[in-house]
Amino acid sequence: MKFIVIFIILFTAHLQYRLWYGSDGSIPQIKAYELRLEELKKRVEEKQHRNAALYAEVEDIRQGQDALEERARDELGMIREGETFFQVIEK
Repeated sequence: MKFIVIFIILFTAHLQYRLWYGSDGSIPQIKAYELRLEELKKRVEEKQHRNAALYAEVEDIRQGQDALEERARDELGMIREGETFFQVIEK
């Protein structure tokens, strides 16, 4: 009977050690995994927002020339034939 009690105590101590200090499946490791998961979820959400914005921009360009013309004017400084370009310098 003593052997069974000692075995149960040692077995319980072993399980408690693995739970609190073990390398695989311990409470601190689970907390670290949860933090990492939250970081990854935030990154995925940011990437999804970025992808949605890029998709909307691509759709705008596909739909009409207005968005394409706007980008050419803003980013490349292009003007149409017959237009006059005025540059305003403010002090």
